[in-house]
Amino acid sequence: MKKDLGLKMLILDIETAPILANVWSLWDQNIGLGQIKKDWHVLSWAAKWYGDPASKVMYMDQRSAKDISNDKDILVKLWHLVDEADVIITQNGNNFDIKKINARFLHHKMPPPSPFRSIDTLVIAKKKFGFTSNKLEYMTENFCKKYKKLKHKKFPGFEMWKECLGGNMEAWSAMEKYNKWDVLSLEELYTVLRPWSNPVNFNLYKDNGTVCSCGSDKFQKRGFFYTAVAKYQRYCCNKCGSWSRGRKNLIETDRRKEIRVGI
Repeated sequence: MKKDLGLKMLILDIETAPILANVWSLWDQNIGLGQIKKDWHVLSWAAKWYGDPASKVMYMDQRSAKDISNDKDILVKLWHLVDEADVIITQNGNNFDIKKINARFLHHKMPPPSPFRSIDTLVIAKKKFGFTSNKLEYMTENFCKKYKKLKHKKFPGFEMWKECLGGNMEAWSAMEKYNKWDVLSLEELYTVLRPWSNPVNFNLYKDNGTVCSCGSDKFQKRGFFYTAVAKYQRYCCNKCGSWSRGRKNLIETDRRKEIRVGI
């Protein structure tokens, strides 16, 4: 996608170890810091450059680490990918993945990576649609043709994380497949949702010309976009159907002075 849009977009998904704690009940827990036996850390991550056919899913995990809780080695590689990206695409990354990796970067005394823009498919789903569920499993099952979120049948529920923590190599192989597949399904899902929401102005990353978020530069004029005091040309992408508008106010200056606004 770098060639068409002039920027690098990284699809990212992480898996973390659970917080282990001493508890007295299965229900209504309010766990204090003194009850924590072992804190969380990153178990694995998977990432891919969006829209690049030559880009394979990159992956690292803690299966060979002497100390599984010391995730610095796999975080160093991830830091460089994040630092290289202009945009990061996630599912619930605004509240989870991005904040979690930032926490581990700081834990390992790494500097902040270069700033990036975030595209979160969960945010798009909540803002634009009324799906029965906004989970990746539901959305990919209904809207993706090739990559639908995997159901890890051999290690259902928490079992895969438990077995990985216990050193089960078969579980680690399942985790790798699961993590990588999430990235592939997320890539396809974002492509499906993309015409409905453009949180990033991709044209800012180009030196010249106008391009849609899908990479096309073919548009047709389709009516006008109105604000309370302005009128703009409206455009529709011939390839994906995404909508955009021009920046020039089409109402003449003298006419603008006459327009009244309700209070």
